[in-house]
Amino acid sequence: MKKFLFSFILFAFAANSFAQAPKSYKKNPSLGVSFFLNDMHTAEKISRSSLSDIMQKNQWAKMQEMTPGLTIQYLNGLTENIDFAGSLSGTYTKYSFYPKSGVSPAVNSKFLLEADANVHLKLLTDKHTLVPYLAFGVGASMYGGTYFAAQGNAGMGLQLALGEKTYVTSQFLFRPAISMLAVNHLAYSIGIHSPLKERKEPVLVTPPPPPVVEKDTDGDGILDKDDKCPTVAGIAKYQGCPVPDTDGDGINDEQDKCPTVKGIAKYQGCPIPDTDGDGINDEEDKCPTVAGVARLQGCPIPDTDGDGVNDEEDKCITVKGSASNFGCPELKEKYNFSYDKVKFVTGSAVLTKPSKVELNKVVVALKENPTLKVKIEGHTDNTGTDKINIPLAIKRAGSVKTYFIGKKVAKERLMTEGFGSSKPIADNSTPAGKALNRRVEFRIQE
Repeated sequence: MKKFLFSFILFAFAANSFAQAPKSYKKNPSLGVSFFLNDMHTAEKISRSSLSDIMQKNQWAKMQEMTPGLTIQYLNGLTENIDFAGSLSGTYTKYSFYPKSGVSPAVNSKFLLEADANVHLKLLTDKHTLVPYLAFGVGASMYGGTYFAAQGNAGMGLQLALGEKTYVTSQFLFRPAISMLAVNHLAYSIGIHSPLKERKEPVLVTPPPPPVVEKDTDGDGILDKDDKCPTVAGIAKYQGCPVPDTDGDGINDEQDKCPTVKGIAKYQGCPIPDTDGDGINDEEDKCPTVAGVARLQGCPIPDTDGDGVNDEEDKCITVKGSASNFGCPELKEKYNFSYDKVKFVTGSAVLTKPSKVELNKVVVALKENPTLKVKIEGHTDNTGTDKINIPLAIKRAGSVKTYFIGKKVAKERLMTEGFGSSKPIADNSTPAGKALNRRVEFRIQE
């Protein structure tokens, strides 16, 4: 038996194959009959020892220890490489129940009926003469009409083509026990099977050639020989070509009022109008007749106080001013204010009397415009260093702030900053220039 197993494996993998005639290699439903030998001893020996030990000691069951039987088998191709195999086998044998089953081993041979459902995984398709395959599945058995058991199936086989989709198969199968009453055992079989009916290939009927007619490929009623655009439906006016669409906007030139500019059907092929010319079309422009900007949806930037300086550039949005003063009122123009009349005693933050007269004009401006704020900037000439001049400039700005607070201007509206001698407006080399540099400036804001 050992020589038989090795010969089978060697034969399966050394098979020389060649193509058969059928175009489809999916097995037809077939029926077969096999002769088999049931080996109830070798598997038990292997379980007590090992496969290699059994083969080395030549302890494989002898043929006379095996029981013969017959199998009826149904096969059907699931794919070209997978077949379903259902079989029913019968033999008379002594069933060696395992001690754990609680059933004593049979003394006399009784009928063993086994039913299997397996799949054959073919290593080659049926177009080859010799096809080795692996078999896997499950089975059920009935012994002596009394004992029922379940088992698995695993094995290998070899299929030999005889022609006309008839095959001889040789198979080795191991049946491991699944249920309590089952016993591990082996089966060796050889058989033949043929198709129940021939699978018919579809017959293709070639239609007669169509009558020769004049071609009109695009079906526009203009024959190809007269059609300048034979593959695109058109009209006779344009010799079989479609009405042109010069600007490619999907509206043909005969219906397009702006044939050279892309547009939309709503405006008869013209683009959406932009009445105010601000680059935002009227359908998206909330101020379609006045030029504006995109971020305000086509409307212009507002000018709340109407002084000609828009709110984004106007530092005094609610009070009219001048563009030169960022939209805030000019003290010099409206209130006749002069910066060069605001003087300090040299080296100090003490305001002169003329200075206070001039500062009163700023007080009037602040009271007339209660929303305005003023930033007071103090400056000095270049006498001394910044260590002296910057604190002095801050004190001078503070003196003006104190003066304004004394005139009932809220301190929250007043801010101060000192720059020392860093921003001269006149030449510090002359007494007159130095006098001009000892000053304050005002930055009006809202």
